[in-house]
Amino acid sequence: MRLALLGCGTVGSEVVRLLHEQSADLAARIGAPLEIAGIAVRRVGRDRGDLPVDPALFTTDPLGLIKRDDVDVVVEVVGGIEPARGWLVEALRAGKSVVTANKALLAEDGAALHDAAAEGGADLYYEASVAGAIPLLRPLRESLHGDRINRVTGIVNGTTNFILSAMDATGAGFAEALEEATELGYAEADPTADVEGFDAAAKAAILASLAFHTRVGAADVYREGITEVTAADVASAKAMGCTIKLLCIAARGTDGAGRETVSVRVHPAMIPLTHPLASVGDAFNAVFVEAEAAGQLMFYGRGAGGAPTASAVLGDVVAVARNRLAGARAASESAYADLSVRPMGEALTRYHISLDVADRPGVLEAVAGVFARHDVSIATVRQGPAGGGPAGRGEDADLVIVTHVAPDAALAATVRELRGLDIVRSVASVLRVEGGA
Repeated sequence: MRLALLGCGTVGSEVVRLLHEQSADLAARIGAPLEIAGIAVRRVGRDRGDLPVDPALFTTDPLGLIKRDDVDVVVEVVGGIEPARGWLVEALRAGKSVVTANKALLAEDGAALHDAAAEGGADLYYEASVAGAIPLLRPLRESLHGDRINRVTGIVNGTTNFILSAMDATGAGFAEALEEATELGYAEADPTADVEGFDAAAKAAILASLAFHTRVGAADVYREGITEVTAADVASAKAMGCTIKLLCIAARGTDGAGRETVSVRVHPAMIPLTHPLASVGDAFNAVFVEAEAAGQLMFYGRGAGGAPTASAVLGDVVAVARNRLAGARAASESAYADLSVRPMGEALTRYHISLDVADRPGVLEAVAGVFARHDVSIATVRQGPAGGGPAGRGEDADLVIVTHVAPDAALAATVRELRGLDIVRSVASVLRVEGGA
């Protein structure tokens, strides 16, 4: 089995190293040796240390490499939308199996790749695109195919989980925790994709597509990042017996006409310390799956890094290579359900709202009236002097309200009206609450 490797950065280098170190075991598992036919890179002459590979294999012509007759499998670890999309579509249409870690491309235009795979009769595997080495996507599309998945809740970005865990442990603000994450190598020089939720949203789209047999793209995912989460929010969560995590949530539901739909969203949320995801710290990932027959399942491990991602890539390479030797093909994309995606306003959630209010009689009654007008039920109220508790950030008095479950649109409308009240100095914080009654 001869491989074309597109990209030789952090992940690509680890793929080469593992192919070299485990060559005998991989050949035994597949039934044939794996060989690198070529490696497409931007600069052939770049110093790659002691990478165990013949320098003659490097090329700056990825399309030419893909089109070679002696290439059986194309492994793409370059990332980005273009030119990766064109390369992979070319390979798949030519009947060459593809293994990719490209979450952005799969979320942006996975349909084009799946269609090309069907046209060429080729395999498309992408375990490494979500949660690194954690075996997650294959269980969703194979092991749980006989079940009905109702909800997937996950921590799928290690950078944001490290930042929020550091804020929780030390009381630091977002900027300080981000600086520490950057110094330790958990955050990129430009952390926007992570801290603004773009990375997690792409992964949420992939998870929802597999879980609900429906094509879900990045544009279908509601997204909020963690840049507005403050030390006061973290302290307020602790006072409630909660912690804050950036969650991706994909869930089945029904619309007003009773038709089945799906909801897919990424945002920071408070979750109770009793929830299985609450103890996931540092840069680890975890995904909590709720299925009708299997019940609750938890997948946990390192979700990023060269070696973990390369492990997932090679797992896929073994699978597609065995299929090619057997003259078989893996099950094609399952998108038969074709469910519509609900807008965020119809998602059912709870809110934690911190208000700075005037400290005078009748304030609580007026605030409660706003909630009642939008048919939002209040679960708890905590009131105290300004600056006197975890939520104390404004003048006069602090009011912390946690709601019962309601449509997000009703909750958002409630917050908008609260902002317009003269007795409300400011809406200091709004966070969703998940995983509780």
